[in-house]
Amino acid sequence: MQPEIIIIDNLPPEDVAMLQALYSRDPRSVKVHLDKVKEAGPGKFMERFYVGYGHKSIGDCGTTTIFAEGISMLAAKAVQDWPLYNGQESSTRYLDFSTMSIMNPLGTKKGEAIQQKWMNLYNKAIERLVIHLKELHPRKADEKEDVYDKAIKARAFDISRCLLPAGMTTMVAWHTNLRQAADHLKVMRHHPLQEVRDLAESITTSLQQKYPNSFGHKRYPEEETYLAATQKELAYQKPFSTKKLEYKAYLRKDQIARYAKALKKRPAKSELPYQARSCGDIVFRFPLDFGSYRDLQRQRSMTAPMPLLTTKLGFHPWYLSQFPKDFQLILKKEIAALVKEIKSLPGDDVTKQCYIAMGFNVSIEMTASLPSAVYIAELRSGKTVHPTLRPIAQEIGKVLKKVVPDIALYIDEGVDEFSVKRGVQDIVEKKPITK
Repeated sequence: MQPEIIIIDNLPPEDVAMLQALYSRDPRSVKVHLDKVKEAGPGKFMERFYVGYGHKSIGDCGTTTIFAEGISMLAAKAVQDWPLYNGQESSTRYLDFSTMSIMNPLGTKKGEAIQQKWMNLYNKAIERLVIHLKELHPRKADEKEDVYDKAIKARAFDISRCLLPAGMTTMVAWHTNLRQAADHLKVMRHHPLQEVRDLAESITTSLQQKYPNSFGHKRYPEEETYLAATQKELAYQKPFSTKKLEYKAYLRKDQIARYAKALKKRPAKSELPYQARSCGDIVFRFPLDFGSYRDLQRQRSMTAPMPLLTTKLGFHPWYLSQFPKDFQLILKKEIAALVKEIKSLPGDDVTKQCYIAMGFNVSIEMTASLPSAVYIAELRSGKTVHPTLRPIAQEIGKVLKKVVPDIALYIDEGVDEFSVKRGVQDIVEKKPITK
């Protein structure tokens, strides 16, 4: 039998999963099974088979994409709080969120008023910043006007996002296999935030209707009780006191020695081999604004429990420093008043997150393998990375050089500066070529 490559990507997820599963029990070519798909009809193939082993592994073989719209920033983070999450979310760094609705879980006029005050500040901030930034960074002769304007707006959004309340709605896409969807949703439906629990049930119902053969899981009372208890305790990282990056390295000297050549000779833009994860982990603890946590969370190779957003750790000073002096004074006064109003709201700390702006600091505890820490330090130290996250990545780079002195590192240590490159980091429709 000559080797043959067959690519199939035009079938429903359950059919694709079943085609793969049959390899383990039927040695015939997938072409033979494709005939059965055609005979049964799309989406009906899996119904023809009784699966008497590891059904979860079959769910790994079929993928689907879920689009959740009009959910809060907090709910979006809960969807993404999964090691194998793949997807995208609306970017606060590139989009104007002034027209988006806000989730008000308390349903009170007072809660709505607090959120509206944040939005009033957000809108005023963007207006002031566009003018202020153009004065600080005049367009150069060789810079295209449209690209320059986009870069100015992107910078204004970078700064002003600190004033968006976490109850602000967004849109998130989740591309996942059928097994991971079921496993993650099972946890999400016990999340401390009611919106997340409701979202999990809504997605589950939609998937049951779309893929009834893959989402008919039985719920066991003992497991449900266990998940409810663990999520109540572990879903959020509570605030802790640290003013700078701290770390503890749990590295194996024997493995560092084994991978010495790979660590030392790695060229720029190349990742360490995944096997180097056996070198051990490093735990980093540091404060970071919630807005930049949303960026950091996308690094799936590390673990960083979702932090509880409170006002206890203060507002990140970088944001305030970017505004004109007179507007800084206005913001400081308004933020202090809003903190008092938030504290007077009824409800628990989990619910109150919807009324807190994303510029407030949260506590991050990040556990990363050595390759993961290297990747994060290099990727997130680049000049297009948000200015509150860049210094953290640079500090991680310093830690890596300290704990593994001979490691090759390519950290961008340059100071943060305005760049029109942000103006081309966009998705635009190609214009037709005219003759």
